[in-house]
Amino acid sequence: MKNGTVIESTGSWYKVESDGERFDCRARGKLRLKGVRSTNPVVVGDKVEFELSEEGEGIITAIRPRTNYIIRKASNLSKESHIIAANVDCALVVVSLAAPETSAEFIDRFLVTAEAYHVPAVILLNKVDLLKDFPEITDAFLDTYRTAGYRVICASVKTGEGMDEVRELVAGRTTLLSGNSGVGKSTLVKALVPDAEVKIGKISEAHLSGRHTTTFSHVYSLAGGGQLIDTPGIKGFGLIDISPDELWHYFPEMLRIGKGCKFYNCTHTHEPDCAVTAAVADGAISMSRYESYLKILDEDGKYR
Repeated sequence: MKNGTVIESTGSWYKVESDGERFDCRARGKLRLKGVRSTNPVVVGDKVEFELSEEGEGIITAIRPRTNYIIRKASNLSKESHIIAANVDCALVVVSLAAPETSAEFIDRFLVTAEAYHVPAVILLNKVDLLKDFPEITDAFLDTYRTAGYRVICASVKTGEGMDEVRELVAGRTTLLSGNSGVGKSTLVKALVPDAEVKIGKISEAHLSGRHTTTFSHVYSLAGGGQLIDTPGIKGFGLIDISPDELWHYFPEMLRIGKGCKFYNCTHTHEPDCAVTAAVADGAISMSRYESYLKILDEDGKYR
């Protein structure tokens, strides 16, 4: 029996690293985690036990308990989930405000999931060079998320701006990169891991959206220590196992201010003497963040 870490997942095959060696493995047929109904029971970052056949093929027999993971609603499957990665020190959600523009709701859904599953999250605002003539757009974004309590790194892989801060962030850590297609994740990986074999796609001019260039998850080792988990670009981010009455706990600014509400079970939508709605009216809580909260509360089952 061997122990190792899953560093690549293609859906049916997994590459597992153990004591400096890499093994191609399959998962045992009935391998499942208790309490987790997922389309992919084994994910990058998992610590696993595996055995080798006489032919040298690995069979994953067990998954060790995860410290955390990032999970979302599986595409087109209402009751299934898709785990993006496990055992990460930091989730770096890569966003852009131009070519293409990342929606606030996508960012907020990702951050809610990170809060719920105990994954520290940092926002990387990429392609800031495209906004040099529109500083008010960048300033508004920074005010929204830094006021909420998040670290935001402004960067441009093209010009090198902010890249030293990014390198400092990922050094010695296992960092998950996630975001929509086209925001520059593959270019970022190439900047951080020069010998990485990644494809870099072009933005569709017709739709100003990115094309999928990463087709499966892969872990890259960083020269200065640490690992980078690159994942395929995703469009939507449906939430899993977060009840309406606990949702506001995963908006850090609402959690801080909500303690001042008159009612302990305040939903922060219509109740009198609600500290949260008062803070929204005063500008202490961003309207876009509050609107994301209301949309998630009122969603029609598309994601759940």
